[in-house]
Amino acid sequence: MTFDELKEKAHALPLKPGVYIMQNEHNEVIYVGKAKALKNRVSQYFANLASHTDKTRAMVSSIHHFDVIVADSEFEALVLECALIKRHQPKYNILLKDSKGYPYIRLTVKEDYPKFDLSNKAGEDGARYFGPYGSRGASNAIIDSLLETFKLPTCHKKFPRDVGKGRPCLNFHMGKCDGYCRREMDQSRYGESMEQIIRLLEGKQGEVLKDLNAQMAQAAEELQFERAAALRDRIRAVELLSKRQKVVGRLAHTDVVGFFRGQAKSCFVVLHFVEGELAAKDMDLMETPMEGEEGQVISALVSQYYGGRGDLPRDILLPCELDDEVALTRMLSEAAGRRVNLVTPQRGAKLELIRLARTNAVEEVERATSREERQSKTLEALGKILGLERAPNRIESFDISNTAGEDIVASMVVFEHARPKKRDYRHFKIKSLTEGHPDDYHSMEEVLTRRLRRYLDGDTDFGALPDLFLIDGGQEHAKIAVGVLGELGLDVPTVGMVKDDRHRTRALIDAEGREFGIQGNPPLFALIGQIQEETHRFAIEFHRKQRSKSVKGSALDAIPGVGEARRKALLRHFKSIAAIKAASYAELAEVVDKKTAQAVYDHFQTPKEGA
Repeated sequence: MTFDELKEKAHALPLKPGVYIMQNEHNEVIYVGKAKALKNRVSQYFANLASHTDKTRAMVSSIHHFDVIVADSEFEALVLECALIKRHQPKYNILLKDSKGYPYIRLTVKEDYPKFDLSNKAGEDGARYFGPYGSRGASNAIIDSLLETFKLPTCHKKFPRDVGKGRPCLNFHMGKCDGYCRREMDQSRYGESMEQIIRLLEGKQGEVLKDLNAQMAQAAEELQFERAAALRDRIRAVELLSKRQKVVGRLAHTDVVGFFRGQAKSCFVVLHFVEGELAAKDMDLMETPMEGEEGQVISALVSQYYGGRGDLPRDILLPCELDDEVALTRMLSEAAGRRVNLVTPQRGAKLELIRLARTNAVEEVERATSREERQSKTLEALGKILGLERAPNRIESFDISNTAGEDIVASMVVFEHARPKKRDYRHFKIKSLTEGHPDDYHSMEEVLTRRLRRYLDGDTDFGALPDLFLIDGGQEHAKIAVGVLGELGLDVPTVGMVKDDRHRTRALIDAEGREFGIQGNPPLFALIGQIQEETHRFAIEFHRKQRSKSVKGSALDAIPGVGEARRKALLRHFKSIAAIKAASYAELAEVVDKKTAQAVYDHFQTPKEGA
């Protein structure tokens, strides 16, 4: 279908709730959505394309045709949307990687040497199931603790097939495993340990400890002191494991949802609380930042995370209110067979839990996002704010520095891929102005003209034009730069930096006076601030060197016979004015002729009037 045909079909849809299914030319489902009014929602995709996000524009451009399913209510539309998303896994929907929450610990009791694994649901396959627990991470921690406590094998050997084959592994020699691969090992102890583990998972820690204490006493009575010591260590381990179990917890009573949308990645976090204690954390990282309003994104993630599960918490704390909260509450409650409450805290301890969940989401994103990804996204954001066709990967920044109009200099600092490229930094001495008559605008004009003419002349030191000129100054400095570019027939996007009362760049401004705010984007605000500080530092550093040279030169210029060549020779040899003052006549005569050496020596050694 053509775009106009799609638009016409959308306008013909009914004002009823339902689900729409977007498909590409290969009949693949690329997006599934729900709507209170199908006509209004679907028509938005084919109207005012400029207002869409990049992701939405890409999706719309891939639509070949679409279908709709009319529902009796928004609730039915939500349930149907969840089912279709799980079935088709559409490319442009927000998708969690897998169904993680609330796993069961599964034990294959029918085998002579039972083993543990995890399952998303309790099956009818003859195995024993324990749980559900807070998360897969918590469940694996329980299994690891049990195997460690009872010193059971964690290697890849198969029992009883591998008994007596090969040497015991490192775990046996480290005391972490009793070595069931050895022929001399009493294999019946494996079954005894498993029976105790089952009782622990059933919550019968007291019975297990009672049995272990009895066995320890019997071993001591029979003078089996090594066996008694091993049982004593196991009792301590079980006591410690029991304490851990209280923290790990079983089925969560309250879940807390956190969400963070980063520059390169987004993260959805669920904290599971049991009896007021944090039991476990689930999280899902999404490579592409989620688009759309926060409420829409969280609604989609929550419905996917909990949809289809029977084991649900009593309360789910959310960071914001959801438009479809009523329908989502009904869907989750029906799945659980009891009331599930969606709560958006406004104050107090529950709000602090929401903040904790978000903090976890932020940390996961920061940890998982590489520096290069963050830098790339920051530059993309800068390009979008300024309306550039592409991200400005190479940025050149200029600043002017002088002291009361003397020693006027300029600096050019280069950033590539959001990082300083110091080998491309350049200094300029201002030539067209007389000292004592500073003019930052004319200085900037001279510097930019010289820099751009060097480029036009093919100077390899100025080989490439930047993607953006960043001028340390406001609109007038931006105008100067644009004027120079125009005179030379060049076109480079140019903006000035607008300072706040603390001399930090609060916004960018073009030659026409349009301001571009950057404070709402912390990474971008930090990058522009870094460029500004580096440009200023480089200019000040060069200015101080020039100022120092001027001061040094003036002390020698007052001496008859000391011209520029002899002054340079003296400074090159002695390094400083202080060293020249302290030098003897013989030392000076090794650098300059005898007459000049005598003049320098007399100048510094002859007492001045009033001294």
